Amino acid sequence: MNFTIRHLWPALAGATLLLSGCATATANGDPADNDPLQPFNRAMYRFNDTLDRAVLKPVAKGYVAVTPDFVRTGVTNFFGNIGDVAVFVNDLLQGKFKQGSEDGVRFLMNTTMGIFGFFDIATSAGLPHHREDFGQTLAVWGWENSTYLVLPLLGPSTLRDSLGLVGDYPVGLYANLHTTYTKEAEIYGFQVVNTRSNLLAATNVLETAALDPYAFLRDAYLQQRRNLIYDGHPPPLPDDEQ
Repeated sequence: MNFTIRHLWPALAGATLLLSGCATATANGDPADNDPLQPFNRAMYRFNDTLDRAVLKPVAKGYVAVTPDFVRTGVTNFFGNIGDVAVFVNDLLQGKFKQGSEDGVRFLMNTTMGIFGFFDIATSAGLPHHREDFGQTLAVWGWENSTYLVLPLLGPSTLRDSLGLVGDYPVGLYANLHTTYTKEAEIYGFQVVNTRSNLLAATNVLETAALDPYAFLRDAYLQQRRNLIYDGHPPPLPDDEQ
């Protein structure tokens, strides 16, 4: 999920995290410490979840039924390739110059030899996809912990990561299309449906796994973001220091 729809609906983000086996500890050890906006957040969760169940999930199922796997994979690769531009910029902003050079080469390779990113040849060539965004950059610059916030339509976030979406926008697809708002909305809708289709199986697991889906998604999101900020090696939490 990196804007290639970095945050979609709560059911999508949390389902992905569930399958990857994320723990539920947050940056401060207690999820409630990061969720003073919980009444608002739960209302937004219910709104997003209702919209997903009523509209997006059925449309995604129809898309899967009529679209070959290789086409959906190519579309996912295409949007992911565009997202690699923001990854490259944030590599540099975080001082990750070696990784930035690799991500820059990855983008050029997939854009040219991969036919505008439809084929991900860079990964097989030893240049894996990295996940960097402006929300992570703000954390590296010192804003490590932030209040949890559920955005309408976009789902799990924090105040920091919401500002990060604004920071990533200038290097994203929609800021550089130079076309009509109607056409941009059509492309965005297609991207959302394609992303949602990739998470159908994960959502089915989520719906049977969590007693409180809202709390589960919140905890999993905060844990995942902490892992990304520290490149998979976060320092021990206070409760872990025995």
